Parts: sequence; C-alpha cells; structure tokens
Amino acid sequence: MPAYEGGSFAPPAPVARVVLRRADGTATASDIPMLIDSGADVTLIPKSALAVLGLVGAGQRYQLVAFDGTTSECEAVHADLILLNRRFRGQYLLIDHDVGILGRDVLNHLRLLLDGPALTWDEPAPVARRD
Repeated sequence: MPAYEGGSFAPPAPVARVVLRRADGTATASDIPMLIDSGADVTLIPKSALAVLGLVGAGQRYQLVAFDGTTSECEAVHADLILLNRRFRGQYLLIDHDVGILGRDVLNHLRLLLDGPALTWDEPAPVARRD
C-alpha cells in the first residue's frame, strides 16, 4: 500500500507514481508523481516529464477552470500513462507543476481504496459478483 505524501501536501495526500510513454513506445519517463484527485475531470501531466519523452504539444490549447473559478490555458499531448499495470492511451493536458493530477478520465477505470486514517491507498482485490 503506497503511503500518502506529506512533503508537498498538508494534510498528506494520495499520490501515485506513474510511467509516461510516447504513444509510439520509443521513450518512457518513470516515477512521475500524480495526485489522485476524484474532483478533477481530466488528467494533467507535469511539463517537466516531456523533456525526457521528447514530446511536443499537439498545438491545441484548452481552457481550465479551477474550483475557485479562475481560468488558465494549457496545451495537450498524446501519450500513454501506465498505472497499476494498466495502460491509458489518450490526450492529456500539460501543467507547470512538479506533481500532475490523475482525474476521473483515468480514475473511473480503476477501483481504489483511500484509507485516510492509515494515510495509505491501494487497489483492492476484485470482489466476486453475485448474480
């Protein structure tokens, strides 16, 4: 079970370490920190990861609206995001932060357990369905 990270967050927060890969598979960047944020609609990747991958933006810009109503624009890239041995191929937005954000476009494909009192998170074993 990965522990919440407290160094960059107060109170501590669930952060996953992901692998980013060029869609053509020619380059990867490992250990990219991503805040697990079920309040975020989309996944946001730190621009710092792009240097390793040699990716450039797709040219389109998108407007983001923060929880407080402020707006900003960012560029998008096409990449593979690998988390918990699953590949998520898609278009992700770029941000000027050291930690990215895993949004519901990825999280809604996963079953995660956030254990706040223990300050850990995990992917629990599948539950057998009864029909």
